Amino acid sequence: HPVATAASVRVRSGATLVTAGPFAETTEQLGGFFLIDVPSLDDAIAVAARLPSAQKGTIEIRPVQPLAGLPPARCAALRSPAATRFMLACYDDERAWQQAGAPALHAAQAAAAALTRQLDTRGQYVAAAPLHPVATATSVRIRQGQRLITDGPFAETRECLGGFYLVDVRDLNDAIGIAAQHPGAAVGAVEIRRLVDLPAAAT
Repeated sequence: HPVATAASVRVRSGATLVTAGPFAETTEQLGGFFLIDVPSLDDAIAVAARLPSAQKGTIEIRPVQPLAGLPPARCAALRSPAATRFMLACYDDERAWQQAGAPALHAAQAAAAALTRQLDTRGQYVAAAPLHPVATATSVRIRQGQRLITDGPFAETRECLGGFYLVDVRDLNDAIGIAAQHPGAAVGAVEIRRLVDLPAAAT
């Protein structure tokens, strides 16, 4: 759904701060995602170049980082008619994690995996994955028929996309409650966006 529908969650000094709108003021905002298995970055670039949003926006390609303890994804699973699918886009301040040190990062990753298991037991988990650092990003744009490939993320901001959760919940308030439990909300932000139901949109 459009970025105007976003809510951003940050946890600072134990208080949950919820603001309307995206995590950062940029001309390009996260509009959707593809999660693909391909042999190489070149194959991912070829897919990205075929996406219509590459014509006016940017497709950022990042490798997914394996994380022990995540439940298996159930993207195709039937969900309750009362459930709404939301994406929780987790934006990290990578410098803050570097300063905190590896033990703090590993503890946060373990807490994030534990959160996915709690969601799974409640039937709210769809999928989740951390991303490799933003230094591994490749951005693809198509301008006047030319394919432009650059290293780095789509936007220059201090907080960069660090991973995502897909959840099936009753409403935005449920999604906010989950976002507030994510360890990354203490140093970055978790942006909540409702997913468009493409089969419904196509009819």
